[in-house]
Amino acid sequence: MQIPVESWYQAIFVRRSRRSFIDRLPEEEKLERLEKVCREFRPFAGARAEFLRNSPEKVFKGIVGGYGKITGAPHYVAFIGSFESPNAEEGLGYTGEGVILEATALGLGTCWVSGFFRPDAVKEHIALAGHERVYAVTPIGYTEKGFSVKEKIYEGAARSLKKKPLEEIVEGTTLVPWQAKAIEAARIAPSASNRQPWRFMVGEKSITVRVDSPKDSDKYPKRLDCGIAMLHIELGAMAANLKGKWTPLSGPNVARFDLI
Repeated sequence: MQIPVESWYQAIFVRRSRRSFIDRLPEEEKLERLEKVCREFRPFAGARAEFLRNSPEKVFKGIVGGYGKITGAPHYVAFIGSFESPNAEEGLGYTGEGVILEATALGLGTCWVSGFFRPDAVKEHIALAGHERVYAVTPIGYTEKGFSVKEKIYEGAARSLKKKPLEEIVEGTTLVPWQAKAIEAARIAPSASNRQPWRFMVGEKSITVRVDSPKDSDKYPKRLDCGIAMLHIELGAMAANLKGKWTPLSGPNVARFDLI
């Protein structure tokens, strides 16, 4: 599918993680739009998103207590990757963030959840192939305009509004305007516990994304976070009326974005 650049790019700057949902079902046309995006936005082999009209209550029940618990969401999306794909994690971050930004543009609340959920409960709602795994989920629904007390506490604990300075995450030549736009969009991307594990190597007409260190977690893959940042980079470039393509890399390097 063609990326809706304007709406997704704008959604980058208004998206916030939401954990408390209200008793109001999203309109049918919005649900159908999300289903369409999940079905058609699959740019990476071995990475897909599935919209589930089921309640995610059992998916989150008993896993996260107190201020971090997800409550009241009527629907959710599962982000599924294949063990057989070497780029499943970053592809899943890229693909899933597209769904998240579409939901944000539709006025719905979301929250990347990659560790504290029950994969066995998700499997009650969807069939997985033997080589597939549910890497993450997001609740979907309406939220209050303001943040609940528990959401404010969680956001403070995760320091989710505090972003690393450019000099800590960018290496290479001086940024030209499109690169500055792309990296600023990537800089504010969501990541597990706001760890911001990405580093950006800037070339004359490229941006390479790599992880900050080889230390990683199976529950919270750094390459998934980097995939989220990758979509933000591409949206920033496209908002500057430029197009590019991604080349997968290995080791600490995740992928390189080259202008076309």
